[in-house]
Amino acid sequence: MATSEVSDENLALWARDGQRDAFDRLVVRHKASLYRFIRHYVGDADDAYDILQETFISIWLSLSRFDPGRNFSAWMRTIALNKCRDFGRRQSVRQKFLRAATLFQSWENDVVYREQIKKEDATEERLLRLDAAIVALPSFYKEPLLLTMVLGLSHKEAAEQLGTTTKAVEMRVRRARLMLRKAVGDSNAEPSNQLRDQSSKEATVQIKRPIEE
Repeated sequence: MATSEVSDENLALWARDGQRDAFDRLVVRHKASLYRFIRHYVGDADDAYDILQETFISIWLSLSRFDPGRNFSAWMRTIALNKCRDFGRRQSVRQKFLRAATLFQSWENDVVYREQIKKEDATEERLLRLDAAIVALPSFYKEPLLLTMVLGLSHKEAAEQLGTTTKAVEMRVRRARLMLRKAVGDSNAEPSNQLRDQSSKEATVQIKRPIEE
């Protein structure tokens, strides 16, 4: 049977039984889409890679508890979401301690940042603002937006992933779009389209660092 014809669930069962090559297939199959999701969630490429690696390590260590009756992709996304949430909580604590001490330094960095932005074209500047705005979104709105816009889940699938209703996901995604339009300062822009375009470009970029064991 060709690799592409084997379901995630079967590969997970084989990996659970000790077939490491089956797990490697799962990593190859899902690492790019998971990386894009995590990168948009946390905003930093290096942090996203580290969280991606932590996610796959957790998946590997948790395979003995995987229920073959569950959808593997949904189970995997739950682990990735939890890793992103943990990272967000850690960052929040760090920022509270660092904010006062780095106020002047932050001002200096802002000056440098503004000078760098001037060198970028208008499209790149909008994408940078969009990235920052997505990271700043409350997870209540950010998670359904990224699940639907980056991973391509339907509103129903995102609702099942988040344990809520389709109507709630539709409302949160709509609200997230409004918040992003306001944050990027362009009432005529459609952030979801820019996000899709950006994800399409990222889809062609290979993750250069290997997933470590």
